Amino acid sequence: MKSKKLIGVLALLAVGIIFGAILVSGFSLVRPDYADIKLGAAAPPVNLDADATAFSKAFIEVAEKVTPTIVQVAVVSEKSGDDPHSDMFFFPFKDMPQEQRGSGSGIIITDDGYILTNNHVVENASKVSVTLNDKRSFDAKIMGTDPLTDLAVIKIDAKGLPVAYLGNSDDLKVGQWVMAIGNPLALSSTVTAGIVSSLGRGSLGLINDPYGVENFIQTDAVINPGNSGGALVDLSGSVIGVNSAIAASRTGTYIGYGFAIPVNLVKNVAKDLIAHGKVSRGYIGVNIGPVDDAIAKSVGLDRPRGIIVQGIVEGGSASKADVKEGDIILKVDGKNVNAPNELQGYIAGRSAGTTVKLTIFRDGKEIERSVTLKARDISSQNEPVVNKEDDSKNNESNSGYLTFDKIGFTVKNLSSQDKKEYKVENGVVISEVKQFSKAEDQNLQKGLLIIEADKKHIHNVNDLKSVLDNKKGSAVLLKIQDGKGNSRFVGIEVPD
Repeated sequence: MKSKKLIGVLALLAVGIIFGAILVSGFSLVRPDYADIKLGAAAPPVNLDADATAFSKAFIEVAEKVTPTIVQVAVVSEKSGDDPHSDMFFFPFKDMPQEQRGSGSGIIITDDGYILTNNHVVENASKVSVTLNDKRSFDAKIMGTDPLTDLAVIKIDAKGLPVAYLGNSDDLKVGQWVMAIGNPLALSSTVTAGIVSSLGRGSLGLINDPYGVENFIQTDAVINPGNSGGALVDLSGSVIGVNSAIAASRTGTYIGYGFAIPVNLVKNVAKDLIAHGKVSRGYIGVNIGPVDDAIAKSVGLDRPRGIIVQGIVEGGSASKADVKEGDIILKVDGKNVNAPNELQGYIAGRSAGTTVKLTIFRDGKEIERSVTLKARDISSQNEPVVNKEDDSKNNESNSGYLTFDKIGFTVKNLSSQDKKEYKVENGVVISEVKQFSKAEDQNLQKGLLIIEADKKHIHNVNDLKSVLDNKKGSAVLLKIQDGKGNSRFVGIEVPD
């Protein structure tokens, strides 16, 4: 009996030993020494070559060298204005909280404390302060602002500051790597990277002024509220733009694209603001518009290029330099201009009194005209010249309507009352525009006047019919005028 009990005890001991061994070995319940722990694979899956290492190093060096030249700008504002821009495009700093405080970024441009930022960062400010990258803080004074380019210069009392290098934005190429450096969302010294997505981006409605200069660099480097006034730099560390606006979601944060003011424009504006506190900007004195395919065909251009002179400002520089309505400006000082904002951006960097050379396409030939820029005459309101003619040429017996089905509009002769209301002496009025027609595609609308066709004055519907009949299978240039006297040129293709 005792032997059976002994055998049972020994069996239980054996089972315990075996089970314990299994637990220890199979379930790893014994912890290894700290020094014996090896985590992860023995080597990285990819060995970077010299080119890849150098590429990464370029971003690191730019961040290290440029970040000390970027400051945080804090503002106490007299009032917090509503964002005047659309849901899609807006200035990041505009969405200010009700306590009338906000922050943006700035770029140190002189070692004695001149700092570049955006106008919308400091406008209406009662107090401006600057925090440097080394955490020192200073009160700042606004030295000058330029709402038309959304730029401003402020000044702090400091010496020996690190200074940013201002590069050449004319050398930029779409696809080029860039970095945005600033203080977004109250996160100081933030660096993001992307590429130049587009150049010469305009017609965004970001500057609420008819003379506003919108000639932006577009980038997909992440820009958020607070980046305004910060630097867009290339991989040499050169500042090539000043961050100004973003394409935003309805939350007001980054959605994909940011916009920066080209540094070549910035440099000219900054000098004026430092020297004079304002910009003594010169103007050509023209109203301009883009050249589409129909306009190009109507004037005899080989392809759509240049910009068309829609109107001449009375007493302006162009009016004294033999620049005419309907001219196509191809170049300024030898530089091609193919969008209105390209010419605006170039001229915005020139002071009143500067002479520029325009290359113009007129009547099938290229000619040159020298234009001495004048300062903007606020009192004249810069209204374009309205050509008036003797009413004797207007045949009021043709007082009916005429429809041009293939173009898609109906016109009628002007009555005496129409002439008084529109303040014109000739033309026909558009009485109807067909939906989805060529006329609608060119933004022709009911109530607009056609006062010229193929550079010939139109007095009645038969005059217009005669011109259009002669242009079948090609295109015709129409001069359109609204009820306020504003005029523009429109190209219309005339079917056979």
